[in-house]
Amino acid sequence: MEYPRVSIIILNWNGLEDTIECLESLKKITYPNYEVIVVDNASANNEAQILREKFGDYIYLIQNDRNYGFAEGNNIAIRHVLSKSELKYVLLLNNDTVVAPQFLDELVKVTKQDCSIGIAGPKIYFYNNPNEAQHTTAKIDLYRGKAGWAVVKEADSGQFEDVQDTAWCDGSCFLVRREVIQSIGLIDASYFKYWEEIDYCLRASKQGFRIVCCPQARIWHKGWLRMWDKGFPSIKRVEAVYYMERNRFLFMRKHAGKLQMATFLLYYFTFSVWMMSGHLLVRRRSQESFMSFLRGVRDGFQLLAA
Repeated sequence: MEYPRVSIIILNWNGLEDTIECLESLKKITYPNYEVIVVDNASANNEAQILREKFGDYIYLIQNDRNYGFAEGNNIAIRHVLSKSELKYVLLLNNDTVVAPQFLDELVKVTKQDCSIGIAGPKIYFYNNPNEAQHTTAKIDLYRGKAGWAVVKEADSGQFEDVQDTAWCDGSCFLVRREVIQSIGLIDASYFKYWEEIDYCLRASKQGFRIVCCPQARIWHKGWLRMWDKGFPSIKRVEAVYYMERNRFLFMRKHAGKLQMATFLLYYFTFSVWMMSGHLLVRRRSQESFMSFLRGVRDGFQLLAA
């Protein structure tokens, strides 16, 4: 097997422990031709310097002057690596993941076999339940403004072993062919965080690239598991709730047709908004998150008229 050059990009924002664990797992991978770019989005407590001292030449550290979000934070690193002619793939990897030693071998092998495959994602397991799949393939429903998973929270007993086409790959880990970036450009920075990977995959799909899930590549993701933990930073929770709703409208403005938009608005304001309000106020008992949700709805709706 040939080993084309891969640039692995990891974003850190006040997540030092997670980033260290992720990098330690990367150091055990079997793929021989890669580099690791760590982008620090102006973390507190001198996290960038700690990472530089701990990992030395194993990482190339980009230290931003402020928090540019997931989208532009990754774009900064992508611009840096695209200047290298030997680069063939970019892998975006969340810092709250742990990877299997052969995950990158499997992702590259699948994309090499078919040049029409532009983006490939792994099978993603729960970090605290290592044999339970978080999700595999995904779908997009432009009539309801939803992007969900075909399989959610299911024990893996060998039923997810085939490479499958999918509408999008989770942003926690996806491999992008260089030609995709050259064709459709960078991640849309107006999302800041959330929905940007769905937008990116749909843009790639519209240009004729296949998006696939490669189940032989495995990672373990912490992700939303910790969002409602008592120790989870409230600023991250509030941001997540806000941008998930705001960006739903941004995504629909970019991709929905007139009938899809009309159906979405009817469905959203007669059903979805009330379900989410009840979830935040009754189940989660979080007035702060509810207010953030309402701000997201307001700002997102305003985007439709922009």
